[in-house]
Amino acid sequence: MYSVLPAVVSALFIGYGAFVLNSRGANRVSMTFFILCMSTFLWQAAWAILFQTESPAHAWRIVQAGYVPILFLPTTLYHFITELTRRHQDRPFVYASYLLCGVLTVLLLSTDLVIQGLYPYFFGFYPKAGELHPLYLLQTVVVVGRGVALLYLRQGVAVSTERTRLRYCLFSILIYFAAAVDYLCNYGVEFYPPGVLCIACSLGLIAQAMVRHNLLADPLFAAASIAHEVRTPLATIRSQSRVLARSLPELIAGYQRSEAPGLAPEQLRYLSEIATHIETEVARSNFIVDMLLASARAGSLQSDDFAVHSVKKCVDEAISCYPFAEAERERVRLVLREDFNFFGSDTLLVYVLYNLLKNALHAVHAAGRGNVTVECYTQEELNWLVVTDTGLGIAPDVLPHVFDPYYTTRHSGGGTGMGLAFCRKVVSAFGGAIEVESEPGRYTRFALRFPMGKSFRTIGSGEFQIASAS
Repeated sequence: MYSVLPAVVSALFIGYGAFVLNSRGANRVSMTFFILCMSTFLWQAAWAILFQTESPAHAWRIVQAGYVPILFLPTTLYHFITELTRRHQDRPFVYASYLLCGVLTVLLLSTDLVIQGLYPYFFGFYPKAGELHPLYLLQTVVVVGRGVALLYLRQGVAVSTERTRLRYCLFSILIYFAAAVDYLCNYGVEFYPPGVLCIACSLGLIAQAMVRHNLLADPLFAAASIAHEVRTPLATIRSQSRVLARSLPELIAGYQRSEAPGLAPEQLRYLSEIATHIETEVARSNFIVDMLLASARAGSLQSDDFAVHSVKKCVDEAISCYPFAEAERERVRLVLREDFNFFGSDTLLVYVLYNLLKNALHAVHAAGRGNVTVECYTQEELNWLVVTDTGLGIAPDVLPHVFDPYYTTRHSGGGTGMGLAFCRKVVSAFGGAIEVESEPGRYTRFALRFPMGKSFRTIGSGEFQIASAS
């Protein structure tokens, strides 16, 4: 009887883990979720067998086998949360925690320092805590606490759709953590371990988040898919605006010749310009679509199409194609002292400049003053492309997070938090780096540095070979 519930929960977890892996494909988030499900499955399956076992010798073997996934379970949970929140800076801590799990596993299988025997409870045998078991409990509190903190912090700054998903996950992890009450049984407190109920409830919440809110989806790719579908209606609107541009002047001229009363000169002037306004808005919308699609593609950058490009040409193209609003272009100053070549994608660098210009102009507008300067030069054996604005600046508590994926402070302004993460990914793929410095109320400066340690020479027509500079 006591084995039924853990057996059912173990079957649910392995089935759900396999379903998610099959439906979402193998990526960092789905794989860590599957590992979490597998650890829970092995734990609960072992306990289902343990509660049916009457031989102490057999029970001891089952406890040794079943406690191995228990040792790894908190770390797999922490690992899943770091991937879900894209907190890549925590990966060294995740690996260190896995290493400690490995050490405890060796001690578990070779000594009685982790588990030192069995309690004969009314529902069956149960493992007795050894001298090092408190160390495992401390590890559990630290890594799960850190994971909960990551979820809480991320949902506080995430965009609305991701925030809902992360809150579901946060509540489910808190309920899952309540299963830690079972550890009392390791210390002689005799009651049927209720943690399995917490685990079942947690699984239900995660299932709800996945079914209703697509928990493991990447919001950027979802937005990019929608943006791609917007291209067709935008093309239609642009086509119709050009028809208006051809027809309206004649209609307005005929209306003016007829001297019919009704429309004021200001209204006629607006009508004559409406096609231009529509064309401008379509260009802005296409610009946003291109930015979203470029950001989505940045997740799988391939260097196969990289080539040698002039940074000055990229700057010129970005400035000429950026959809400046009224009087914005006058705020942007170019100081292109020294041109240099970089090995990468000119299209992606242009999109990086789009992002930096957009942020800089937003800061200038928010401050109600200031200008934007774009510079390129060579200094200290490095090539630099620098974008500086004398606008609002960035608060000290925000500055360390500006390159974090999905981190945004513009909750009412449509920010996705992916622009600067995209910039860093692209510049890193080019072998460079991006740095930021800012003083609130005075300026913000993004500096892109490109290495000079590679030389480029032309082979034949249009082909390049990269050679290390001596």
